Parts: sequence; C-alpha cells; structure tokens
Amino acid sequence: MKIPIRRWIGSGAMINMPPEETMTTNKLSDAVVVERTFKAPVARVWQALTDVEQMRQWYFDLKEFKPQVGLEFEFVVDHEGTNYHHLCRVTEVIPQQKIAYTWRYKDEPGDSLVTFELFGEGDNTRVKLTHTGIETFPKTPAFARKNFEAGWTAIIGSELKQFVENKERKS
Repeated sequence: MKIPIRRWIGSGAMINMPPEETMTTNKLSDAVVVERTFKAPVARVWQALTDVEQMRQWYFDLKEFKPQVGLEFEFVVDHEGTNYHHLCRVTEVIPQQKIAYTWRYKDEPGDSLVTFELFGEGDNTRVKLTHTGIETFPKTPAFARKNFEAGWTAIIGSELKQFVENKERKS
C-alpha cells in the first residue's frame, strides 16, 4: 500500500502525491488523470496498448508502433474539419506495467507526456492514464483542458474498456 506524502507546490498550496511522483517542468496539478478498472488480465490490456494492429481498433490509426524507447510515431486526427497531426516518441517502457510517450502537435508550440500505468488486481487491471504538459499548448478553445479530459475519458473509459473486455475479439 502506498501512503501519500505531502509536498509543497509553487503556489504554496499542499497536495497529496505518491512518493514515486516527482515535480518536473510540467505542473502535476494541471495533469489530466483518468483511471479505470477493466475485467481483463494485465497481459490483454498491455497487448491492446502496445500492439499496433490492436491499437488501430480502439485508439488511433497508427502507421507503426512498438513499445521501444526512442521509437517515433505519428497520426492525424480530423476533428470538426481540422486536422491535428500528432508527433510522439516513446520515452519509457516497463513491460506490462508502464508505457510513456511524448505528445505534441506538428507546427504548434507545446510538449506533453502521456503515461499509461497498469496495476493487476486479481483478474482485473486498473489503468491509470496521466497526461501532463497540456498547459504548454496554445491557449485556444481547441486545446482547452476540458477537451483532453473528455477525449481521454472516452478513449480509456469507453473504447479501451470495450475492446479489452470483449471476449469475442481476435487477439
């Protein structure tokens, strides 16, 4: 059991942080965090997060992806008539536990980090997605925090959940 410790943040306010969290140039308080528990084993969830063929079914249409530090990948999302060209680079891989990658947009300022952490809980898996650095993106409605919250909630809470819990899917 992890016991939160208290740390001071720049504004002087106190927040609880797990001991393994460290403050970086990204403000942890601005992170979007989505946690969900799925009725699926860790191996199935890990495969869904790292196998490009499976990722195309529930995530984005990636040309390539491998859980390999340094791998760069990209994808384009059309939202309400605007194309968002995502540029990413894998920064950390701990098989069946954690994968992290940078997340930025072509021709736009800002850099962020997306981290997926997996926790086995019996036959279930708890997934914790943390997206830090969104405050570095342009201060426009398209990059509003609420859009990231809604997007990740749908992707993790609906798309990934349905995909890994579907017993009929092909591995």
